Amino acid sequence: MWLYQFLNIFFFVFHTGLIIFILAGWAFRRTRLAHLIVVLLTGLSWFGLGLWYGIGYCPSTDWHWQVRYRLGYDQMPISYLKFVFDTLTGLDVNPAAVNFVAFGAFAVAAGISLGLNAARYRRCKAKNA
Repeated sequence: MWLYQFLNIFFFVFHTGLIIFILAGWAFRRTRLAHLIVVLLTGLSWFGLGLWYGIGYCPSTDWHWQVRYRLGYDQMPISYLKFVFDTLTGLDVNPAAVNFVAFGAFAVAAGISLGLNAARYRRCKAKNA
C-alpha cells in the first residue's frame, strides 16, 4: 500500500508541476524549446488520443486515477484540474468552467510558445544565412 501512497503523491506533484510548466515554461528562454515539445505532446494527447479516449485525455490523469482507485477513492472527477482546484480550495468547482479555462490557458500558452520559437528559428536562420 505504501507504493500506491507514494505514487499518489508523485502524480500530484508531477502533474501539477507539468501544468505549471505548460502555463509558464515559455517565459524562460532556456526552456522554450522543451516547452514547445511538451505543449505539442499535450496537444497530441488531448486531441489525438482524445479521439479514442475522449477529448482532453491525459495518460498521467488516467494513471493517477488508477492509483487512487487502488487506494479506495472511487469517485474521481474526469478533469485533473477540477481535482486540483477542489483539493487546494475545498470548493466544488464547475467542471465545464474548469475545462473552458484549461483549454483557453493551454491555447494561449501554446500560441505564445509557437510564436517565440518561430521568432527564434527565424533569427537563427537569418544569422546563419
